[in-house]
Amino acid sequence: MKSHIRELLARAIEKAAKGGELKVTDLPPLLLEPPKQKELGDLATNVALIWAKEQRKSPRAIAEAILKNLEDPDGILARAEVAGPGFLNFSFSPRFCYERLRAVEDGRELEVDLGRGEKVQVEFASANPTGPLHVGHGRVAVIGDVLARLFEAAGFAVEREYYVNDTGRQIEQLGLSIYLRYRELHGETIAFPQEGYPGDYVRELAAEVKRRWGERFLAEKREDAVQFLSGFGGESLLGAIRRDLADFGITFDSFVSEKGLRERKEVERTIELLRSRGLLYREEGAEWFRATAYGDDKDRTVVKSDGELTYFASDIAYHRNKFERGFKKLINVWGADHHGYVNRLKAAVKALGYDPEILHVVLVQMVHLTRGGEPVRMGKRLGEFVTLREVVEEVGKDAARFFFLMRKSDSHLDFDLELAKKESSENPVFYVQYAHARIASIFEQARQSGIDVEAVRSNAVMLERLERAEEMELIKRVIQCPEAIEESVRELEPHRLAFYLLELAGEFHRYYNRFRVISDDGELTRARLVLLRNVQKVVRSGLHLLGVEAPSRMAPRDEAALDAAAGAAESSTRGR
Repeated sequence: MKSHIRELLARAIEKAAKGGELKVTDLPPLLLEPPKQKELGDLATNVALIWAKEQRKSPRAIAEAILKNLEDPDGILARAEVAGPGFLNFSFSPRFCYERLRAVEDGRELEVDLGRGEKVQVEFASANPTGPLHVGHGRVAVIGDVLARLFEAAGFAVEREYYVNDTGRQIEQLGLSIYLRYRELHGETIAFPQEGYPGDYVRELAAEVKRRWGERFLAEKREDAVQFLSGFGGESLLGAIRRDLADFGITFDSFVSEKGLRERKEVERTIELLRSRGLLYREEGAEWFRATAYGDDKDRTVVKSDGELTYFASDIAYHRNKFERGFKKLINVWGADHHGYVNRLKAAVKALGYDPEILHVVLVQMVHLTRGGEPVRMGKRLGEFVTLREVVEEVGKDAARFFFLMRKSDSHLDFDLELAKKESSENPVFYVQYAHARIASIFEQARQSGIDVEAVRSNAVMLERLERAEEMELIKRVIQCPEAIEESVRELEPHRLAFYLLELAGEFHRYYNRFRVISDDGELTRARLVLLRNVQKVVRSGLHLLGVEAPSRMAPRDEAALDAAAGAAESSTRGR
């Protein structure tokens, strides 16, 4: 819908420029949003206010010039007017809405082709294989997975990748931790190091080592045993991570190993390339990358004074590898603790001769886990945080995924376990899923009433019978789906789709609570069935993009409360 208005505005501005009313060099940003008051229209833009200084005209004069040149040969608009100091407000015509609803039923309106097959990589959930996934990892994983799904829906060729940090000090500490717990199991008293991994999962790995290899590592040199157990522990934990993610509805097209990059000498070759271009220098025995020459706030170490490569050196080589694979867009979904890492990586990308604008980093803030409003501090296996598996086992995959998307990625998220389990309108995922199930029950009632619902199609139904304001609002919500997908992709904000579904579900529940769908008026019944079938279709498609099931049967504990609260969901989305 916004794209249609943007096209009309662009043509009107160009026509006003040709007529001398406006001086156009570059088209201004045509930002369109629903007005806060519904009676003002469906969409509004403040382009005239933004453009006033450059045009040296009052905002209202600019708005009136645009409106004067606005042509609408396809009858998209019912009303266009200037309001206040220079806002342009637009209302869609019923005819346009009916046409778009028919297009949704035909499948045309839900097609989005921003990508045109462009090759995109989404790298996400790349937690070090030194422990189980916690809830913070879960949020990063869901945001990455849904972004990948959205990009596919928008016509991009998407590859999902997991980068495995399976070498370096952290992996060595894992191997040492397993080794020390292994010796404890053989009766030794061990002073466990502060930097070791204390969780019960390390004891479980040590017990597995004892079962499989008995006393073998008691006789081996400590460094050899630690090296072996580092590899064993990393592989075991990566396997557990992959299982946890698969159970969470997340799979990958490829796993790239840091250890593999080093073994193939890709890191060394990348460092040599930077060295040959004069982009490295020595200081105090270490080698430094001239990151400040490319916009970073300070230079960065790539080779330590002892000759060991840094993690940053591996990351430079890894991103060179990505570019060499021909991706046109790289999206990294990282935890917010990587905030300081973005500029140095973009500096390295630029130094290698690639366009840093191809690389996009989505930073994901922490999750505060609560139960009935009280903080949940401890996990069963770690003693430090709650694992993703524990949360999924308690609230279910669908609720966990939806809740992780209930705030912008750069905002902290409060995740209440009790709320996620409620079968009521307070629970957002239940609220949306129940809209789908409720429509399924309506169609079952229609069949029992003798209506051939499969034969009820929009091209054979008078949609003009859907003339109530509430019906027009519901239609407008339905046909906004492609824009919700496009905006989620353009802004790298998958939460937008979750909120769109909440708004659509709210509009439906309010409508259902006020009007009978099946009545003695056969023509009106058929028109309403078409409308609700397309509401259900969009809800189902949207939930699929979020990786959430769309059930056909649900039993809310308090249906009356759900109906009464139908307005609450929409108001709650306004402050997103």
